[in-house]
Amino acid sequence: MDTSQAFDLRSWIGRTEMAHDVIGPTPVAGLHATLDHPHRAVSHGMPLPPLWHWLYFLPMHRQSELGADGHAKRGGFMPPVPLPRRMWAGGAFEFRAPIRIGASVTRCSTIEDVSIKQGRTGQLVFVKVRHEIRCDDTADLALVEFHDIVYREPQRPGDSPLPSQPAPEHAVWRRVVEPDEVLLFRYSALTFNGHRIHYDRRYVTEVEGYPGLIVHGPLIATLLLDLLLRQQPDAQVESFRFKAIRPTFDLHPFNLNATPRDDGKTIRLWASDHEGWLTMDASATLR
Repeated sequence: MDTSQAFDLRSWIGRTEMAHDVIGPTPVAGLHATLDHPHRAVSHGMPLPPLWHWLYFLPMHRQSELGADGHAKRGGFMPPVPLPRRMWAGGAFEFRAPIRIGASVTRCSTIEDVSIKQGRTGQLVFVKVRHEIRCDDTADLALVEFHDIVYREPQRPGDSPLPSQPAPEHAVWRRVVEPDEVLLFRYSALTFNGHRIHYDRRYVTEVEGYPGLIVHGPLIATLLLDLLLRQQPDAQVESFRFKAIRPTFDLHPFNLNATPRDDGKTIRLWASDHEGWLTMDASATLR
């Protein structure tokens, strides 16, 4: 990518997009089932668990508008990054007020930054998007989200293996997850995510060069907070942040881990693979 292309990508900074939705009960019931919770009625006024807003504001692109990877073709609101591999790199969240079943919601999205870096496997482009969600036309924000996306060059013969960072060995809470094709399909369906790396084994191995289907970063983040709330059902999460360290594949079970800090408000959370490598690092702050 030359200097002029980099300048053109950075010209996307400041672009905004508005979206509207209604928080209906059916997606919530679907995610309850997908996360293997006991059946429960989803009633009007019930607050969404943290991160479940990802069930809404879904991009409804026409089939003809999709690229070879199942994502919408580059351009429009997102900058037209000329690199083929796209991953969710991380996020940060401020949960300011409940988002409840039945609410009319508005999301304002802004391209906060576009940066180009040189990594060990080639060029990287990072895009940071800020989302602000309001409920029922109120002036106050219910949620602020920073969404970090990374674009990478194609896999090449001889590329060095993924960086490995040992996960912490001791956790107060732990849960093992079997990331089979059905789990990945159901989460893709609930979030209307057409990205082929999550369901098309031939594409992800032969085109993008990964060993197996990739578990969604947002699904792992949701499962980490779900682990917290299984242990502390009455906890109110004030903020959360996560960083994807390395991909998780559907070939083996992976671990969800959490340890409360001594302050009683901060929870360290992380995911690790079957070999003990750290795959996602996260923290939550409680009210």
